Amino acid sequence: MKEFSLKYGCNPNQKPARIFMENGGDLPVEILNGRPGYINFLDAFNSWQLVKEIKDNTGYVAATSFKHVSPTSAAIGKPLSPALKQSCFVDDIEGLDDSPLACAYARARGTDRMSSFGDWIALSDECDEVTARIIAREVSDGIIAPGYSPKALEILKSKRKGAYNVVRIDKDYVPADIERKQVFGITFEQGRNNFRIDAALLGNLVTKNKTLPADKAVDLIISLITLKYTQSNSVCFAADGQAIGVGAGQQSRIHCTRLAAQKADLWHLRQHEKVRSLKFAEGVGRPEKNNIIDLYLSDDAEEVLGDGVWRQNFAVRPEPFTREEKAEYLAGLTGVSLGSDAFFPFSDNIERAAKSGVSYVAEPGGSVRDDLVIEAADKHNMVMAFTGMRLFHH
Repeated sequence: MKEFSLKYGCNPNQKPARIFMENGGDLPVEILNGRPGYINFLDAFNSWQLVKEIKDNTGYVAATSFKHVSPTSAAIGKPLSPALKQSCFVDDIEGLDDSPLACAYARARGTDRMSSFGDWIALSDECDEVTARIIAREVSDGIIAPGYSPKALEILKSKRKGAYNVVRIDKDYVPADIERKQVFGITFEQGRNNFRIDAALLGNLVTKNKTLPADKAVDLIISLITLKYTQSNSVCFAADGQAIGVGAGQQSRIHCTRLAAQKADLWHLRQHEKVRSLKFAEGVGRPEKNNIIDLYLSDDAEEVLGDGVWRQNFAVRPEPFTREEKAEYLAGLTGVSLGSDAFFPFSDNIERAAKSGVSYVAEPGGSVRDDLVIEAADKHNMVMAFTGMRLFHH
């Protein structure tokens, strides 16, 4: 297939639209089902690069959940704890522990479920039946993977009344070293970002604490590769083999850090016993449960706990999760990793990160205030690596 006609571009008024190879060659993708759109393909090609790089640089199968050309999360195929299974709404998935790929997607989808609603999925390896069964019951726009088992493809083709977008990509496809795009009729050209992100990038440890365990190095690699395909400015928190909070597209880096930290905090709080023991009213679906949990954990909890509304949401009225209880729980967190796509200009980013359990940091360095940022990291006994490489993505 040398080109694929699209219904429209980013918006319905932007016609005509298509994807094609500028050199006249065949596209490296095959549409197995559905009719993906312009934004679908932007998500597909960015998300595929992300999971491929994580697989190449960690050795683990990987999955990501994408929305509006940025990842909500990315994860490797590590088993989920019972608490995390419940938090991700996959504790009833038969065979989950036997499928690393399904574990990776369950993690990625379950990290920031509100942002993942209607996501685009990328898998580093052939989609198996267990992964397809998770995808089948979630609201999603489409998927890209290097292959699909016959049963997985059958399940996915039945989604959205047969219109679900399923794309197969040539896993051996390598794009040209030079990439181009047009803005306002003007052509931009640059070298493709082929920079490799692996453990060797984390060798310049600038803090007093220089103990970086192998699993935390993997978390930092996942964080940095996630940032490579996240709209800048961006900051990514990671833990236990997955991105747990992505702050993207903010003009101020501290706002990126606050947003990512807030999402990471929610990821931790969703696994608290108070949340896992919620008894929902009969008929409340997964998307509704997620919204209810989000409100329950917010300062607006009365919207779901109030006298006139709680019975709509719960079979048993829950005890409030007080601000003090949440703060106490979060204060006990440690071992979280954080990556930044550019240097931290002020130490306030480190101070905010410390409140969310960050113990490991990777950032390019190069700020005139690097000494103050290092001092703040030392104050919290963090391990910080200067990578020397900015990872802007636009």
